[in-house]
Amino acid sequence: MRKIEETQVQGTSGSATRRHIPYYLAVALLAAASVMALMSKPPVVHGSALATDPGPRPLPAAAGQFYSNLSSNQKSIENRLTQIFTEVNFVAGGPLVKTVGLGPRFNSNSCSSCHAYPAVGGSSPPNNPLFAIYQLQGATNTMPYFITTTGPVIVARFPLKSDGVTPDGSVHQMFTISNRSDAPGCTTMTQPDFNGAQSSNNIIFRQVTPTYGAGLIELIQESDILSNMNANGALKLSLGITGHPNYSDDDGTINRFGWKAQQKSLIYFSGEAYTVEEGVSDEAFPSENDESIASCLPPFPVSAGTNKTKGVPDDRNDTGEAPKLPVNFPGDLERFALFMRFLAPPTPVAPTSSTSNGLTQFQNVGCNMCHQISFTTPSSSIAALSKVKASLYSDLLVHHMGPGLADNVPQGQAAGDEFRTAPLWGVGQRYFFLHDGRTTDIVSAIEDHFSSGNSTFGNSEANTVINNFNALSQQNQQDLVNFLRSL
Repeated sequence: MRKIEETQVQGTSGSATRRHIPYYLAVALLAAASVMALMSKPPVVHGSALATDPGPRPLPAAAGQFYSNLSSNQKSIENRLTQIFTEVNFVAGGPLVKTVGLGPRFNSNSCSSCHAYPAVGGSSPPNNPLFAIYQLQGATNTMPYFITTTGPVIVARFPLKSDGVTPDGSVHQMFTISNRSDAPGCTTMTQPDFNGAQSSNNIIFRQVTPTYGAGLIELIQESDILSNMNANGALKLSLGITGHPNYSDDDGTINRFGWKAQQKSLIYFSGEAYTVEEGVSDEAFPSENDESIASCLPPFPVSAGTNKTKGVPDDRNDTGEAPKLPVNFPGDLERFALFMRFLAPPTPVAPTSSTSNGLTQFQNVGCNMCHQISFTTPSSSIAALSKVKASLYSDLLVHHMGPGLADNVPQGQAAGDEFRTAPLWGVGQRYFFLHDGRTTDIVSAIEDHFSSGNSTFGNSEANTVINNFNALSQQNQQDLVNFLRSL
């Protein structure tokens, strides 16, 4: 096979190697790896962790607020942005101007139903919201086996298509609009065969990510990301850390949103989520997410007092709103992006002697070599985001995490075992950890970073760091955990 192609990418601080994996090579590698990676998932072996997780800090939320120094014009649209982010979408219409377009396939009917904790814009709440929506309007959906009342909001992806060879990797929505009262005539759409996918070991999960501080992440300069990547080279080499950016296939710039840093901007991030998670077609993704059954496609008749559907895409910039509403932007994608852009980062608690020592240990063991403590944003047209120290605890790179965490779904330049360094701000009030929400225990999440390689995937880049953590005294381990829960 042809070796992976390499080109040099120049930044203000020097050059970084960008690797492009040819599509045929990725397909071949994935097909060869699928049986072992999916059917012989290695057990997680925890080390000598002595610390205990004190659990998420109780409410009130230390997040979910808009920046206090937004301009008066920006403040005037806060309520409308929140209204759009929290509205419930229906198939054919509803009481609000934009509530049309749900389905044909969807995972939820509102952004805030999943991005819910500890406040709107966050991640999975302790009680799963999907049980309140999956049979709304008379829908005949059944709840998939992997959704539980106290488990995380997760979505399913199939690494391979039904032939067991061809790469897939896309989200397979849990629910359909079949037999809903607002989708008359749509009666034959069926849910994916999740049980069959489970029996063939061809299903993986992703949980929702919090959106707090996303506007700062969007602004971080690529030169700063590359400069940080190239810094501390000898130390990173000794730790086995080699992460790299996930570059956009469209313009070659650095992506930064999503579990594999697969999205570049909040507009595109919003557009994908709208059509994938709620089934609302939009200007970024103008096609319905399933066109196979004509009776389940718009337009649908609407009841009196609701707005008529406008056809495909369900949401677009010519929908128009009443002049009395303070709207200077036309579509939901802009509203979602502004909502996330205006949300301030979570506020950590005041340092204590324990958490201060925990930060020291966090740096001593090498956690900060991936969970980079902060970046500073450049000048911005939004003054509240201009020249701000963003303490996100992430380098925004993707790293090999080994077979223990691998989901066998490559996205862009992120391989099947690579994930973006998850930002840690707000982790103190988070319930579920890692990309699939597999644990509520932050100590287990730390230990799960360790994974020895196999014939499909190499060692996790975090192995030495986790060994360093396990070598700490019980008090130093506990202080590091307490520090994380203070964020």
